[in-house]
Amino acid sequence: MTFYSASPDPIVDLPVVAEPSRSYAPETAQWVEALVDCPGAQGLYTYRCPPELAIAPGDILSVPFGSQQVGAIAIRMLERPPVALDSGSIREVDDITCPRFFPAHYWTLLEQVATYCQTPLIQVIRTALPPGLLGRSQRRIRLQPEAIPPGGETFVSPVAQQILETLRAQKQGDYTWQYLQRQVRGAYRGLRELLQRGWVESYLEPPSTVRPKQRQVVTLVGIPADLNLTARQTEILEILKRRGGELGLQELLHISHVSSSVVKALAQKGCVVIQSREVLRTGVEGNITPDMPKDLTSGQQEALQRILSLNHYAQVLLHGVTGSGKTEVYLQAIAPVLQRGQSALVLVPEIGLTPQLTDRFQARFGGQVQVYHSALSEGERYDTWRAMLTGTPQIVIGTRSAIFAPLPKLGMIILDEEHDSSFKQDQPPPCYHARTVAQWRAALCDCPLILGSATPAVDTWFDICHELRPSDHDSDRGLSDRLPVSPTPEKLYLSLPTRIHARPLPPVQIVDMRSEFQSGNRSIFSRPLQIALEDLQQNQQQGILFIHRRGHSTFVSCRACGYVVMCPHCDVSLSYHHTHAAGPPLLRCHYCGYQRSHPATCPECDSAYLKNFGSGTQRVVQNLQQHYPELRCLRFDSDTTRTKGSHRALLTQFANGEADILVGTQMLTKGIDLPQVTLVGVVAADGLLNLADYRASERAFQTLTQVAGRAGRGETPGRVIIQTYAPEHPVIRAVGKHHYHAFIDQELQHRRDLHYPPYGQLILLRLSSPDQTAVIQTAETLGDRLRPSDPESAGYALLGPAPASVPRVARRYRWQILLKRLDPDASLPNLEEVRSLCPSSVSLTIDVDPLNFM
Repeated sequence: MTFYSASPDPIVDLPVVAEPSRSYAPETAQWVEALVDCPGAQGLYTYRCPPELAIAPGDILSVPFGSQQVGAIAIRMLERPPVALDSGSIREVDDITCPRFFPAHYWTLLEQVATYCQTPLIQVIRTALPPGLLGRSQRRIRLQPEAIPPGGETFVSPVAQQILETLRAQKQGDYTWQYLQRQVRGAYRGLRELLQRGWVESYLEPPSTVRPKQRQVVTLVGIPADLNLTARQTEILEILKRRGGELGLQELLHISHVSSSVVKALAQKGCVVIQSREVLRTGVEGNITPDMPKDLTSGQQEALQRILSLNHYAQVLLHGVTGSGKTEVYLQAIAPVLQRGQSALVLVPEIGLTPQLTDRFQARFGGQVQVYHSALSEGERYDTWRAMLTGTPQIVIGTRSAIFAPLPKLGMIILDEEHDSSFKQDQPPPCYHARTVAQWRAALCDCPLILGSATPAVDTWFDICHELRPSDHDSDRGLSDRLPVSPTPEKLYLSLPTRIHARPLPPVQIVDMRSEFQSGNRSIFSRPLQIALEDLQQNQQQGILFIHRRGHSTFVSCRACGYVVMCPHCDVSLSYHHTHAAGPPLLRCHYCGYQRSHPATCPECDSAYLKNFGSGTQRVVQNLQQHYPELRCLRFDSDTTRTKGSHRALLTQFANGEADILVGTQMLTKGIDLPQVTLVGVVAADGLLNLADYRASERAFQTLTQVAGRAGRGETPGRVIIQTYAPEHPVIRAVGKHHYHAFIDQELQHRRDLHYPPYGQLILLRLSSPDQTAVIQTAETLGDRLRPSDPESAGYALLGPAPASVPRVARRYRWQILLKRLDPDASLPNLEEVRSLCPSSVSLTIDVDPLNFM
């Protein structure tokens, strides 16, 4: 069956879709134009509406497309098909998977993301929607063993034999065609041969979609006076009376210790009704002790009043030092939003932050809090999404994908720790930044956007505060004392320069590890840190040790020949991991996940002198256990927080005093509030300073300042020890004095000189392919197409093409091209045309405003 595109331009006059209780479909509509979720599908496709389906714009549909059954989005309803189409050839919508899954303003936002990020709209929709809603049928191959005569394998080609062996190795003899193609070279020829003989069958597996969760509920109707009941039946009715007349069937059976047949007999007698009812799956946990709004400092009160005065779109930078009480300002700013019948959206950079922040919000607002992030199950995300569509006042807390939460009545957006690079998506496309999308969404909804941080991003600072005079940075007073509150009517700067209860910022001690080495100290812990750990143990206090790498050691090398154990699939060394004393040491790739056992001897020269170099969280824990066996340690990194609920469990353990030291990576820096921590030790600051990235200094300053801010947030003063081989580095000096303004002045000057953001714009083109020649040739072709004919007047520069910093990852070769816009008014080449130059074997990702150059 041939498909016809209804429009050469798929994004023309899209309707505002769809408020929950309202239908936009004409009563006589018999056709629908839909955006189809299938690679290569361009434009909108027209389908016939079955009379039994009440299709409306915004519905998720299941439609036939070629030989597949795929997901699609209903875009607009038609009273008649396009003139160019034969109505008899138009296929019919199969079903409505999910009705009305888009709130008002949603299409405008998604189109804006697709246009800015140079990404097809359907890819943006897939990112925005809960997983599983847009499904695609898969072609599968099933073995027909009864059709194969004894010894028949000898009469088919080697490729066909290999397919048969692969299918027989699987219990059901059933694999997807994509899997067989990966396993067997030239599988197509062998499959055709087997299909002709009837030894295998090819079939389509329909897409699986997420559905509402149902449970059986028993409801008490009444007890006729003349009815004869058994003792068991009478007991069941008494239980229902005591429980308010309604219970879940399984719960009732558990309490009464009877079989379902007893309850069904009561239903037949008309005493109860058994019916299916939907149960919402959410990621919010209960049993949180309620709390009340706290008294605010004068700085908090001033900031809150300025925020509450906003009834329109405005960007607000809430710059508060660590421990200054930004979260309490958020809580009290949101309360009036809910009272007005609106909702609030709160974004955090890491899933690890979500449980702690959720607990605080739930203690204040109870059941009005929802969570939405990738660690939830598909069912939980599906149900949370639908709960948002109801339009009831609520607070949604989530990571970057939650910026697409479908809240119809959005009254405020908050980005906590707005500087964090986790708000930027690198893969898969669209490569959006949640802060940028939040700005667009706040403008569409005409509501305030609050950007909170102790170390604002350079881009944010420049955007909101660039009118501040450089001489104003000479003082350490709060910026509210000397900065105009609003450089423009739409932008506000609010400062919280002191901690709550007037607690001081922790003093920072910089330890020169060169001196430690010269004095004979070969430990990863300097003498000041060793003394601090001993004091921690004696005073029964808690501390944090930060190191920027997980694992035990960075790489394994032979001291005899210099051989480094590398990943066979990536151009990186394998990291040494040692999970526990009794477990075998492993080598893992942090890029593709490959792992292998630790070799006993060097694979190159057979020497036994293999040494682990560098340090990670595992090695820090191992050293602590060796030298301070009385200190109880917990490790907090991506290796120990893979399972659902592990973030909450580890932080709860530490908060309950079940450990003395928390050893972790950057996850420790992201706003975690641990008032009992009195010591923060940075084991190796230098790994943050020397990255091949123009933002290396900014990231280092933010990370070190944030982790230092975990100390001294309670009644007991804290201290910070930073170990480094470069104590004179400007970033280290700025962190040691808590001088954000001195750092930002120097960083902006550096960016201005080199035309880096915010004084210029970067666009990164990432190319990858399993074929090294293809990716190199494509990169050169694209480079020739993008290179300006007159570099002096073009207003942009081309850097590359060149291999990526890690040229090969997961067996794919990677090249990059960087466009550097020097003039904000300069026009760039059409990147959609560039995309058309890529062969199917080469993947191209366009990253506008990239943060990751690895």
